[in-house]
Amino acid sequence: MRRASAVGAGLLLSGTATSAGNCDTSSVTGTLLSSDGPLPPYFAVPLPQPPVLRPVSTDDTTDYYELTARAGSARILPGVNTTIWGYDGIFPGPTIVSRSGRRTVVRHFNELPVPTAAHLHGGHTPADSDGYPTDAIVRTGGTLPDIRQYAGMTMSPGDFRVNYGYRDYVYPLNQRAATLWYHDHRMGFTAPQVYYGLAGFHLVSDDEEAGLPLPGGDKDLLLMIVDRAFDGDGQLKYPATDPSLLHEVGVSSRYHNGVLGDTILVNGVPWPFLDVANTRYRFRILNAANARRLELALDPPPADGPHFIQVGSDGGLLGRPVGHDLISIAQGERFDVVVDFRNYQVGDRVTLVNRAGSGSTAVVMQFRVGRREIDQSWVPSTLSDPSEYDALTPDLASVTRAMRFSGGNPWEINGAPFDLGRVDADPKLDATEIWKISTSAHHPVHLHLVQFKIIARTAGVRPTDGGWKDTFDLSPREDGYILTRFSDYPGMYVFHCHNLEHEDMAMMANVAVG
Repeated sequence: MRRASAVGAGLLLSGTATSAGNCDTSSVTGTLLSSDGPLPPYFAVPLPQPPVLRPVSTDDTTDYYELTARAGSARILPGVNTTIWGYDGIFPGPTIVSRSGRRTVVRHFNELPVPTAAHLHGGHTPADSDGYPTDAIVRTGGTLPDIRQYAGMTMSPGDFRVNYGYRDYVYPLNQRAATLWYHDHRMGFTAPQVYYGLAGFHLVSDDEEAGLPLPGGDKDLLLMIVDRAFDGDGQLKYPATDPSLLHEVGVSSRYHNGVLGDTILVNGVPWPFLDVANTRYRFRILNAANARRLELALDPPPADGPHFIQVGSDGGLLGRPVGHDLISIAQGERFDVVVDFRNYQVGDRVTLVNRAGSGSTAVVMQFRVGRREIDQSWVPSTLSDPSEYDALTPDLASVTRAMRFSGGNPWEINGAPFDLGRVDADPKLDATEIWKISTSAHHPVHLHLVQFKIIARTAGVRPTDGGWKDTFDLSPREDGYILTRFSDYPGMYVFHCHNLEHEDMAMMANVAVG
């Protein structure tokens, strides 16, 4: 019989979360915000799945959806109702499932006391539907608040394109099958509004993916992982400079590096468990935390084979599967993996751990292998046609740009904080470019509009860097190189750090495609 490792055995014996202390490991850039009350026990709540949103109407070319950003009540901690801001009042928001090449229109209503702006992260989207930070939705009867301070930049109401009540976002979805997600992207207040719950999955499918024998149905599951802190009344705790989230951007100075919570939530519940059969399962993992990087592994490890078989990345299926014993996943990244529970015995309990955490943040969830089933799924040696990916080569690049992410208060790109009136990159439509990205601290760099290839980094390309990416996890004092083509849609987009506190405090820049 296999023995659980010391970590796994300790988790099973203790059963209750404890505070992570005042710091986390050096692999995370941020400061811990501790909860004021006791944390809930590990593995006491089953893993939920977000509901799938039904279209309000369809026609020959388009599916139409509606979502409302509003306050809701969630049972996160035992015996306590926590107020959240969620799409349709829940966290995570409803999952939208679309077909590649079929137009999807999402009407976003806003019933919150603050403006919102929705961004489809990973979407290949026209500029007017991309969720530019000043494309604000203000609730019916509300007014656009005056932002008093943003990294020294003067802003006026004329800088905003305002819709009252709702805004329609049009997604052509001319892209491969992929696990995307949508979240709030309001100018200067993305971090607290995502923290309070404004995030959900958007899945895109296609014939290539549907033809694969990967696990499906109730064995194809979503895992949105975040960290949060709670006050003594069980409400979400966040160190905003302006608790109203109306006028003054940012967090108190202690948290300029990023806000880390001491409670890990998966699909909105703390440290859940999942009953599984001794078969393969597909997990679409999203790190939707504000500042916390994750390093995921299984404890105890499988008797044979890797912990995870990666089949997809941010932008969809890999050409071939890749095995990993550890997955480093930064904020905004997605990893589509298969876990083979045939490598465990019925009765085993397997913990998904976070090697980049400590104390309560070193634990994510538990799998309980409870039954035997015949497994009709498998992972084929070829997953997708790699020709488009392979055809994008550095010799096609017409421009090489350098982008340095540094600073602290404000955070800066190329020595300057975000300015609405400044264009920081101006690629030609359909141009191929190489970007050299340099960092001072951990910065997960996200580009809107495009997927890209990681072609080099200081310590060598990681095994987890393969496939189409839209978020690049860079270590402190690292240089990385990406290759991308700016296709289909001209207009103004942004790129930024996906440590959301860094983004809100001006680590963002404009890209004018045209």
